[in-house]
Amino acid sequence: MSDATLARRIDLWGVVALGLGTAVGVSIFSAIAPAAKIAGPAMLFSALIAALPMYLIAVSYAFLGSACPASGASFVWPARFLHPTWGFCIGWARIVANVGAIVVLALVLVRYASMLVPLPTKPTMLALLALALVANLFGMHIATRVQKVLLVGMLLLFAVFVAWGASRGVAVARLQPLFPHGITGMIAATPLLMGLFFGIEAATEAGAEVADSRRTIPLGIALSIGSATLLYLAVGFVALGVLGGDALGASDAPILDAAKRFMGPWATPLVVLAAVLSIGKSLNALFAMFSRSLYAMGVSGMLPSALGRVHPRWQTPHVALVTVFALGCVGLLLPMELTFLFLAVNIPNLLKYGSICVAAARVAERHPDIYDAAAFKPGRRRLRIAGYGGAASAFLLIFAGLETDWRPYALLIVWMMCGLVFLKIRSRRSPAAPPA
Repeated sequence: MSDATLARRIDLWGVVALGLGTAVGVSIFSAIAPAAKIAGPAMLFSALIAALPMYLIAVSYAFLGSACPASGASFVWPARFLHPTWGFCIGWARIVANVGAIVVLALVLVRYASMLVPLPTKPTMLALLALALVANLFGMHIATRVQKVLLVGMLLLFAVFVAWGASRGVAVARLQPLFPHGITGMIAATPLLMGLFFGIEAATEAGAEVADSRRTIPLGIALSIGSATLLYLAVGFVALGVLGGDALGASDAPILDAAKRFMGPWATPLVVLAAVLSIGKSLNALFAMFSRSLYAMGVSGMLPSALGRVHPRWQTPHVALVTVFALGCVGLLLPMELTFLFLAVNIPNLLKYGSICVAAARVAERHPDIYDAAAFKPGRRRLRIAGYGGAASAFLLIFAGLETDWRPYALLIVWMMCGLVFLKIRSRRSPAAPPA
């Protein structure tokens, strides 16, 4: 199957909804507490520092998205511009990452919803996966419409939190001292906040389905990462100004605990609803992203060709979507430990980011025709600096969690070895087609 069979139904706001909607998910409800514990109010500067590598990475994604949009871009670009086997390794590693992300999102969503209504954990998680499948299966326009509705609802609720908290609960004195643990604490908290920006590039995974993609993708990425930065700073400022660094750092539910100080009985239902909308849209977007990666690998022949089928009526990769649902069900058997799951998600994502950045730099160096065709193209030297700088940041951060939990690293090493064996056997039977 070719990308031409996929309908171009994602507009600019669909790109923003996928990018911003994917990034603003679990992390905003969980990461700011441990960051505040380490850095205190300087956590706000940590968030800005954490954003810098993602801005470099976003430049590479915006450039490649405007130069050669493709479905399953995280597989297609490394396979085309670095090496086909490396592209396969990125796509194969991200199977574990995406399954882990599906489990994290569904698990945290159920935990928040259970604050209002007691719910059985795994049956409810299974129901959420089924809803995400239905939202994506019958047309990308349905998935993006759902994404936009969820995003608008979440932004309205966070606007209420920020406006109400800033007018009723924030005390500037609670932001003092600004650097209680020094510059060292501010820097140490930075890796914890990198995950706040993961997924900003989500729409590039469905690049062949974006209308006027050469213009829409870079603009949508810029709007997504800029909006996410402002949102995180506003929410973090209110949470710190209401609770103070020490109390925020000790909280298990930082947004909720801050809201209770000034919202009273309204806090729990409003924050839980914001969490459900926030995490729900991330899950919806993840189904779209994951399925396009499997689709591209199926088209290339590196995974079974059935994954590359497109439904003639719905114009979606229906086999890949059903496969995502099935893999999510298998993921329910993973340990329900968030540290393990977060690392299993973040390591392949950082590997992907680094590879895309190197691919963008390589295009600037070796493919003048593609560079010239890009609608968004920084100068070659600047693009190379952004590409190699983003890659260095991503690859260094891969090892940041090694002392926290070694098991995800071991799991990924074994998984990669299985993948290479699978690729060797498959290449003997039928040579893979070059990526589109």
